[in-house]
Amino acid sequence: MRLNHFPNQFLCVTKSIACVSCCAVLVFSLGISSPLAAQDSTKAASEKWIQLFNGKDMEGWTPKIRYHDLGDNFANTFRVENGVLKVGYEGYDEFKETFGHLFYKDSFSHYRIRVEYRFVGKQVKGGPGWALRNSGIMIHGERPETMTKDQDFPASIEVQLLGGDGQNARSTANLCTPGTNVVMNDKLILAHCTNSKSKTFHGEGWVTAEVEVKGNEVIRHFVNGELVLEYNKPQWDDRDAHAKELIQKAGDKMLSSGSISLQSESHPVEFRKVELLDLSSK
Repeated sequence: MRLNHFPNQFLCVTKSIACVSCCAVLVFSLGISSPLAAQDSTKAASEKWIQLFNGKDMEGWTPKIRYHDLGDNFANTFRVENGVLKVGYEGYDEFKETFGHLFYKDSFSHYRIRVEYRFVGKQVKGGPGWALRNSGIMIHGERPETMTKDQDFPASIEVQLLGGDGQNARSTANLCTPGTNVVMNDKLILAHCTNSKSKTFHGEGWVTAEVEVKGNEVIRHFVNGELVLEYNKPQWDDRDAHAKELIQKAGDKMLSSGSISLQSESHPVEFRKVELLDLSSK
């Protein structure tokens, strides 16, 4: 159909389209939201997130650093500066596999945990290559009191946080399993680490990682709101000697709850938010 045969009709259609477009722009400019958006906003307002990190100090948190006693914050590895929880190594001459974890006081079963983190600066001398821009959120973990003095990682499910190296693809919110296993697509996963489908985050920008934990049923990893990994049936790995001891004490190898901790693995990392939404009553 040639439009120049129907100039008046075409003009009317054009005006109608323009009118609809103007209305759409007006709706967005005025901030008018849809009923669904309003429901999401109401839901978010009703959610009561607990601030595990209060922005002032490490109240409620206890360090356990390898080769040191529980509570010994060797070389001031963990500290709070300018409202940010920092993991730093200025007091280290060399790393020497002195892996550390900062444990929260309570254990949890059904919850969502959300952190805002970023990697900064350079890795400390002696840090392993794989630990470049590497940290993590340990969930369903053992209590720090059950760790030996020279133990490197708590038996737990690790939500591995990785930063890009400036060139290569490197996903974050991956899964690692020190002393544990999980089930994915009805298959027991014995590999130590499984990558998520997240994009790579180079530089020192803040990233939001969130984990939904529902006991032994399901665990989901999110990055900046996007689902990037899902699995279920977390459990102690009976091939691991320390995990065997934990199984004997618990009387069951399936994991439905546990400790939460943040890692120090030789690269400076900062957390400006650590918060939790309790789902136990939902």
